[in-house]
Amino acid sequence: MLPQLIMELFPASLRSILERMPEAVKMSLEEIRIRENRPLEIGYASRYSFAREDGSLTERSEEAYAPGRDQCRALLERITNHSIYAAEEELRRGYITVAGGHRIGLAGRAVLDGGAVSHLKDIAGFNVRIARARDGFGAQVLPGLLDVPARTIRHTLIVSPPQQGKTTLIRDLARCISYGSWHHPAAKGWGSRKVGIVDERSEIAASERGVPTFDLGPRCDVLDACPKAEGMMMMLRSMSPEVLVVDEIGRPEDAEAIREAIHAGVRVLATAHAADMADVLARPALGRLAAEGAFGAYVLLNKSGGGVAHRIVAAEDAEREAARSRPRAAAAMPRDAPGFADAEALRPDGTVAPGTAALGTAARVTVKSRPMPVIRSPNGLKGGGGNA
Repeated sequence: MLPQLIMELFPASLRSILERMPEAVKMSLEEIRIRENRPLEIGYASRYSFAREDGSLTERSEEAYAPGRDQCRALLERITNHSIYAAEEELRRGYITVAGGHRIGLAGRAVLDGGAVSHLKDIAGFNVRIARARDGFGAQVLPGLLDVPARTIRHTLIVSPPQQGKTTLIRDLARCISYGSWHHPAAKGWGSRKVGIVDERSEIAASERGVPTFDLGPRCDVLDACPKAEGMMMMLRSMSPEVLVVDEIGRPEDAEAIREAIHAGVRVLATAHAADMADVLARPALGRLAAEGAFGAYVLLNKSGGGVAHRIVAAEDAEREAARSRPRAAAAMPRDAPGFADAEALRPDGTVAPGTAALGTAARVTVKSRPMPVIRSPNGLKGGGGNA
């Protein structure tokens, strides 16, 4: 079933098409792309198709239903609550997050003010991204992220291209930590941890009037719709989190805030856009954090055939992993491309075979692995019982 809150946003003609789509498609729906006078595109189960007027799907764009200007205007009116002026800040950022944590990307004509984007006008493209909770996703990953001597998690960066499950995973990891559900025998009796989430795009918690609509556990505080760097500092000053959660880092100010959190004794759980470790090291802010040993673990996600595979790379293995992935890092990989980098280009000694290194453009960064201070946790906080 499609979320009712999303269905109510669409004009009747579009809603009718979506309701008549095959049930399997609706259950695995990821994106609905609406472009004025162009084919209606549906993303589902790591695939895409076009939708006909009767709700059936086709690979032929000329057979698809094409929404018109009136329908696009009606959709814009609904997602802005009939006040485009009130949504000016969201229009400047190029997306609007609606109830339920569903993010709607916007495309149109940019209006500049002093060389910077002021807002969008003539909006004729919408990308409706469906947010879904996936309880149990975190249980598969969390055991590999534990810092057993410190009785908490390692500083962790979750990495993937867009729409591969980063936000879904970080949400469920936050829920597990907040409940104290560590899913590992070594963590029995640990209790839960205080979690602080900086949710700039309102996607992790999907808060409504400050209250999360997703289950994030009993010990979670959310700072909603706040810029990441500023929000992390506010959380550190006022909410004393033990684990700080933030989505899609990458700017220099984000990196500086993460350094402050680490030096304050707070564990950091973050996500970033990158295809692999070579991409992480090639991004200036992320590469510097890696070189400083900021993260103890990296989680690489890859979505294929409706499922999500994950691989955990320890900091001490990050440089080798980057060399392994560098031959395929020269170009972004499409969603239907094969998964993680093949190993053929990597020699047993960790060097790249001749003729393949030139394909990668990532600068070489030496990744440090450093011991983190032990965080003493109070006894008697049961949280979720420290599930194993």
